[in-house]
Amino acid sequence: MIGFVRLAIVGIIGLTAIYFIVSLYSRSVRREKLEKRWDAAHENAPLGADDPARNAYIEDGMASYEGSLRKKLILLIFVLPVVAVIALVYLNNFS
Repeated sequence: MIGFVRLAIVGIIGLTAIYFIVSLYSRSVRREKLEKRWDAAHENAPLGADDPARNAYIEDGMASYEGSLRKKLILLIFVLPVVAVIALVYLNNFS
């Protein structure tokens, strides 16, 4: 029983670390995509001309990302390994 608790604690810590890393990476990729989209649409504007508008555009895009399906799918990092471990334990013990 102590081994199972130790496995659960280490698993939760590991999955949480992986979740935060993937979440940060996904946010940075989305932010970069928004920045490139803004730059492509305003390529003739002088540098620094529309900084407040650019920042507002990026913040609006990031706010819509927070409610997106992609953000919710990252939570599968917690679900899939737990389901796999439960399935393996079940198959080893009851088949």
